[in-house]
Amino acid sequence: MHDKKDNSKSHSFTQGLRPFAKSLPHGLKKLLKRGGYNFSNIVDNWVKMVGKDISNACYPNTIKMSKEMNNGTLVLNVIHGNELEIEYSKQEIIDKINAFFGYQCIKEVKLKIVQERKINNEKKTSNGVKKNFNNKLENINNEGLKKTLNKLIEAYNAKNN
Repeated sequence: MHDKKDNSKSHSFTQGLRPFAKSLPHGLKKLLKRGGYNFSNIVDNWVKMVGKDISNACYPNTIKMSKEMNNGTLVLNVIHGNELEIEYSKQEIIDKINAFFGYQCIKEVKLKIVQERKINNEKKTSNGVKKNFNNKLENINNEGLKKTLNKLIEAYNAKNN
């Protein structure tokens, strides 16, 4: 007789749909379990969440979440000289982030002092990159594409300056 293979325990699926958890890369699953989604949202919406004054003085470094994905600890890199302002704004930051998510995502904020913001180093080199883009744009034959890319570069520069 034939031996029947139990497909429910097998990790290789030859036909039909496979579970969504099996289709995610191994590293991404670990990151999502540790609160990577929340951290990504905080970084992406940092200026909207806390306002321009606080976002100019500090930026998120890491987040440590519990297994229930609540009561996390947010570690902020604070630019030297702004420590006192951010120390007094901790509760405001917690309230704004929790209001954004709609539940108590962050319970505590820790501060880490840094000398200067890392993003500023990228802005210093943007002029060289801009010249490089302009040189490459000259080589494009399609005028519509050239105009669209030019508008994209201008919008990007306006946002970052």
